[in-house]
Amino acid sequence: MKGRLHSIESFGAVDGPGIRTVFFMQGCPARCLYCHNPDSWGTDAGRDIEIDEILHWAERGRPYHGETGGVTFSGGEALIQGEFLIEAMKALKANGFKSAIDVSGTYVDEFTEEAIKTCDLILLDIKHTDPERFKIITGRDMDTLFEIIDMINKHDKHVWIRNVVVPDLNDTEEDMIALNDFIKQIKNIDKVELLAYHTMAVSKYGKLGITYRLKGVPPMDGERLQELRKLIEY
Repeated sequence: MKGRLHSIESFGAVDGPGIRTVFFMQGCPARCLYCHNPDSWGTDAGRDIEIDEILHWAERGRPYHGETGGVTFSGGEALIQGEFLIEAMKALKANGFKSAIDVSGTYVDEFTEEAIKTCDLILLDIKHTDPERFKIITGRDMDTLFEIIDMINKHDKHVWIRNVVVPDLNDTEEDMIALNDFIKQIKNIDKVELLAYHTMAVSKYGKLGITYRLKGVPPMDGERLQELRKLIEY
């Protein structure tokens, strides 16, 4: 079985606990306003990867993984390749590796629940708690996010919540209160991360001929983000 790969990070320190081997899978149905990998959207880009290569890269990273590290499948939207993910994570587990999936909440198909059941951890991106703003940010309806939350709770999966904070989009005290209320429906939250919006991908959009829709929005102020983090409860 083959998957479609965008890129590999062999020493990832932000996509889950510990040091991780991160596979950025190709393809995503969402078009998030602040996406920093627009070149990962198309399913026909990237390159093929087989499970043997997944195991090869994971094995290279094993000395650095320690007790908490492992493998993370990100994207793009990794769940768009759910069938491949299931087989890859089964092979990883058989070889002593823990797996996490970074999930955008914008995609569900017949393989999604089994993929969630098979992994050890979900990194769940909460784009926004309001359905209208969720759709403005992602171009997708919010129904899939609720389906994924139900699957996570059903299989008692541990979760890291991630929320990108963008000036004038979701950077108020009220937004943080709404986020606190929203995540109460998720059973096993280990961590909540507020991530600062940045503009490092703007030049990439230009090279790809894609309009950057947040042009003129400044990067999130670090001090303001720290203040908002104090409001998060879980």
